[in-house]
Amino acid sequence: MMMRILTSVAALGLTAGMAAADYNLTILHTNDFHSRFEPVSKYDSGCREGDNAEGKCFGGTARLVTAIADARARSNNSILVDGGDQFQGSLFYTYYKGKMAAEFMNKLAYDGMTVGNHEFDDGPEVLRGFMDSVDFPILMSNADVSAEPTLAGVLNKSTVIERGGEKIGLIGLTPEDTHDLASPGKNITFGDPVAAVQAEVDRLTAEGVNKIIVLSHSGYVVDQKVAAETTGVDVIVGGHSNSYLSNVSDRAVGPYPTMVNDTAIVQAYAYGKFLGELNVTFDDAGNVIQASGEPLSMDASVAEDEDTVARIAELGTPLDEIRTKVVAESAEAINGDRATCRIQECQMGNLVADAMLARVKDQGVTIAIANSGGIRASMESGEVTMGEVLSVLPFQNTLSTFELDGATLVAALENGVSQVEEVKGRFPQVAGLKFSWDASVAAGEGRIQDVMVADGDSFVAVDPAKTYMVVTNNYVRGGGDGYKMFSGDDKNAYDFGPDLADVLAEYMAANSPYKPYVDGRIEQK
Repeated sequence: MMMRILTSVAALGLTAGMAAADYNLTILHTNDFHSRFEPVSKYDSGCREGDNAEGKCFGGTARLVTAIADARARSNNSILVDGGDQFQGSLFYTYYKGKMAAEFMNKLAYDGMTVGNHEFDDGPEVLRGFMDSVDFPILMSNADVSAEPTLAGVLNKSTVIERGGEKIGLIGLTPEDTHDLASPGKNITFGDPVAAVQAEVDRLTAEGVNKIIVLSHSGYVVDQKVAAETTGVDVIVGGHSNSYLSNVSDRAVGPYPTMVNDTAIVQAYAYGKFLGELNVTFDDAGNVIQASGEPLSMDASVAEDEDTVARIAELGTPLDEIRTKVVAESAEAINGDRATCRIQECQMGNLVADAMLARVKDQGVTIAIANSGGIRASMESGEVTMGEVLSVLPFQNTLSTFELDGATLVAALENGVSQVEEVKGRFPQVAGLKFSWDASVAAGEGRIQDVMVADGDSFVAVDPAKTYMVVTNNYVRGGGDGYKMFSGDDKNAYDFGPDLADVLAEYMAANSPYKPYVDGRIEQK
């Protein structure tokens, strides 16, 4: 499915016989929505009262209803697809699980979605309930679910839809390391995305489908690899890395679309802040001859659908008391942006790690390690509500304390910096220790340089043979984000501590107004 621009000579050659039957398709897309049904602030957390009316907020399902209707009206043929991770991220998910996402995705009339890693946060059973509630196919090509009874025979690798008389193949793709990121259970195995996609492309092509779109929740880097190492993929609609692709913004990480060989790759950041709109023209043989577009900002210029606003407010009523409770004050905005926290020390990382350590310090715990993937938003200055705290820490994780020797601690930090190039969530935010690392060293081969642990009011070199008491969250303690060295029953562990969001709220209240900071506890050489 070669990407080519027809020259005037070629065009004349085609029209000398039968007129070329070009097919135009608009691909509308979202990704990493994370239950942000209400508008969000510029910090990706909840929109404070009054700010939305003042035009300071973005996104929300009510704006998507309007924007999608307008985009469909501009196109003769359009589809609406999602790049995964509708689940998790706000109290709406905590309370309703997948039910609310299903209701609004049906209202928006999606045509397909891939499984994101967070769709497995509550196991295959909740994913299956979501699948039974939606009116469109949910796909995942690079996993074997045959041994998982809730998904076997139901979760397909690909599907074919029709639009404007043409068949369009959709293929789903999920992170290969989903076992490290979520809770899919032991019955599902995940495999190589390139091989999985190529197998489905070959099968669809053999069935006469010549327009193929991959819905990928594997991240911008992996999407480029898939495009480079497969044939027959026309478009990849991405997710997972929250990448903002654009042709007009200096904040973009790449162009929209990003072309790799003949494949157009798109992604639209996250949280419903943008609606991706890619316009593709295919020739009669299914070759892409043009692909262009731009993510549309869901800002105040997009009117909110009133019925949707009312329905979300109705669903939010049981949550209002929790969400609106003021728990503390912040003297300044607190940076929890994933682009920062997943590669270096950050303000929100220090706050979370400090809060964890403060809560259990009287138990002899001296070190805290928090995975940056658990930090999901920044905070504005001023009053802090519990709703904002839960936007930062939405996963209902609890504190886990356990014993670890110094050598294993260093190995854990090595794991933490092993995927910085991919901006993965395993990057460690810490308290009670300092470390330096060198990105020029290959992952897993000694990136961690110096590790110093707190000893009274000073820091001393870590002792590989000494046993330390550590606190993390129960997800990381269970081996999540690659921290398998933390798991097991041999560590004198207690995995049933208080909820991390409550710990953070109480720490901020005790230190209100909280002043965010970084102090050099993590150094990149």
